[in-house]
Amino acid sequence: MLYYLFTWLQEHVHIPGAGLFQYISFRTAMAVIVSLIITTVYGGRLIRALHNKQVGETIRDLGLEGEKQKAGTPTMGGLIIIAGILIPTLLFAKLDNIYVIVMIVTTIWMGAIGFLDDYIKVFKKNKEGLAGRFKVIGQIGLGTLIAITMYFHPGIVSREEVKNPTSTHAVQIMTDTQTGERYYAENVKSTKTNIPFYKNNEFDYAKVLSMFGLNSSLATFIVFLIVVVFIVTAVSNGANITDGIDGLATGTSAIIGITLAILAYVSGNVIFSDYLNIMYIPNSGELVIFAGAFVGACTGFLWYNAYPAQVFMGDTGSLAIGGIIAAFAILIRKELLIPVLCGVFLLENVSVIMQVSYFKYTKKKYGEGRRIFLMSPLHHHYQKKGYHESKIVMRFFIVSIILAILTIVTLKTR
Repeated sequence: MLYYLFTWLQEHVHIPGAGLFQYISFRTAMAVIVSLIITTVYGGRLIRALHNKQVGETIRDLGLEGEKQKAGTPTMGGLIIIAGILIPTLLFAKLDNIYVIVMIVTTIWMGAIGFLDDYIKVFKKNKEGLAGRFKVIGQIGLGTLIAITMYFHPGIVSREEVKNPTSTHAVQIMTDTQTGERYYAENVKSTKTNIPFYKNNEFDYAKVLSMFGLNSSLATFIVFLIVVVFIVTAVSNGANITDGIDGLATGTSAIIGITLAILAYVSGNVIFSDYLNIMYIPNSGELVIFAGAFVGACTGFLWYNAYPAQVFMGDTGSLAIGGIIAAFAILIRKELLIPVLCGVFLLENVSVIMQVSYFKYTKKKYGEGRRIFLMSPLHHHYQKKGYHESKIVMRFFIVSIILAILTIVTLKTR
């Protein structure tokens, strides 16, 4: 909203400094600041309101140290994060940008699913919350919406080299920064994405079924749809599982958000994308503002969520965070980097799958279930080994930082 206001003021009133709102870097910085103010200043008020409403977390007895002291801690604090994301985005981003629209819809969509789950747990006194199948349906629905939008919306394109342009319309002459050679480039609908550790750095979904002789657009869309739905479901569940001890999911997500902001900036900048030899995605630079609000919201929420937590984000926050990370990575064509960037989420997910699978297998074979970990997900395993929550969280943060740096390094490592 403020972008349009200050653009009008610059054009008609000529107010000094109004032109700053044309710069993505300035609007991103403002989004971070406003998000931090919302989450820290107004977050305290929401926590008090949750206290008054007796919106407390029901703690299951897992035999973990310190868990009884957390009983009654306000939950549904994800509302703070969602407010810290949406308000700065609405203020500083271009609201007619399709990438921003998709991220706003994603935030509200997944936040609503998580809120419904928390509402059932808290107010209906049902510890199970929303049935798992309904969560999955919601995740599949969002993944389908994102896939359809990316595949069919005319505003979502990428710039690709054109060998023999049929017309000069929308075709640009580019210069390769490595060789100095000139070539034609055009903004086109594409099924390509970036792939790490590969020389050409691109992977085309249309070629997945070509080996079977299926080259239709429908077959390509189905492959793309399956990948998007899987990523949205896996990452949102991974964030949900990681939200098990104070500050872990929030801090890890902030680190991931910073990395996504960098990736979005270079992907949406024609100079940097050409230098790094990655896909240039026109208009995707606006996502940096959303990422700034996301990082500010997660960081500000840590003010209250760090050990000992004064509020829990609940599924309202964790499902929204996971959905945001997945959708963001897909939009900037970096979804194949998720196993590296979201390595902590992946480890948490895999630890649960391994534990449950091995328990069922050994119960069927030996008559009694056996475990790989003392408890899953992985952070509970280390709690059972006697590590303090703060130490576990800090070490997971270090791992997240290493993975984030490795993700950025993949832009040049091929």
